[in-house]
Amino acid sequence: MSSETAQSKVQASSQQQNKQSGLHCPISDAHVNRKEVERISRECRNESFWYRGLPLSLGSMLITQGLIYNVAGAFGLAIGTMSYIRVCQRKFQSIGVQPFGPEHKRHCHHTCKECEANFGSNGPENSKPSAS
Repeated sequence: MSSETAQSKVQASSQQQNKQSGLHCPISDAHVNRKEVERISRECRNESFWYRGLPLSLGSMLITQGLIYNVAGAFGLAIGTMSYIRVCQRKFQSIGVQPFGPEHKRHCHHTCKECEANFGSNGPENSKPSAS
């Protein structure tokens, strides 16, 4: 009898240790109602969907849509503005202003008194030393 009593004490001790360590399975206990566990599990799945999953999903989709909308708008604005540069250049040419932009180098033919004093009557373009 003493061996049975010692064995039951060891089992009780190991069950307490398992409960404390987090390895204890509540469904395997005889005093836990399995239907109640299943009901709580279904309730948790349902509530997690409606209270967290769906709102976060819709929120993230709206934020993503807004970001895409803003990026597409900025991209369209940039492309549209760049495509109109040639039209603006023609308008300026029609009033006698030379083309501008990175592919056209504009030179000012106006020479101020200070430039004439520093560089002579030739202007700043001709005052550079030659490479030869």
